[in-house]
Amino acid sequence: MSMESYTTPEWRNSALITIDTQCDTLDGQPFEIPGTTAILPRMKSLLAAFRLSGRPIIHIVRIYQADGSNVDLCRKELVRKGAHLVLARSSGCQLASDILPQKGILLDEGLLLSHDIQTIGANEVVIYKPRWGAFYNTPLEQYLRKQNISTLIFSGCNFPNCPRTSIYEASERDFRVVLVDDAVSGLYDQGRIEMKNIGIELLSTNLVIDAVKHSNKA
Repeated sequence: MSMESYTTPEWRNSALITIDTQCDTLDGQPFEIPGTTAILPRMKSLLAAFRLSGRPIIHIVRIYQADGSNVDLCRKELVRKGAHLVLARSSGCQLASDILPQKGILLDEGLLLSHDIQTIGANEVVIYKPRWGAFYNTPLEQYLRKQNISTLIFSGCNFPNCPRTSIYEASERDFRVVLVDDAVSGLYDQGRIEMKNIGIELLSTNLVIDAVKHSNKA
């Protein structure tokens, strides 16, 4: 068999994962990640298609304690000195409003920081990750396996760090993986090549939406 036969997306068993698309990463905010605000309309369209299909949506988030106790070593000093980076009990750690299933939904920080799952809509949840990867010390894999998910669709912020790490983690767990290349910030040409080299499908928002719609009719 070719690599493609093992890595081709199985759309009827797919889930959409958004990574770190939180208020502090948007334009003009303390932790601004260039390009993240620009992808919000496409993320919104992706989410609408998955909500309509009834397929799972998982929002992965960071939440830092102001004392730095749960912060990565490379950022610990910044946070302990007062940097506002997705801090607990701040508006900046909330999900960007454009990707919420309805207005006014807030993260349950206590629940998430205890490594539990927060439900925010029909088949739509939030999971906190303590480090770069969405699978590291989180309930994500167990959640996906229970729903018989074989294919993960990634979008969000910021490709070189958390999406990239999460994609590698998904690949080494034998999930089929799609990266929505116009709905992720920070993607660069060499990154595209490296993703393709490990069997990751790079597809546009429109192609993913069409595939989801078509699979609903199959």
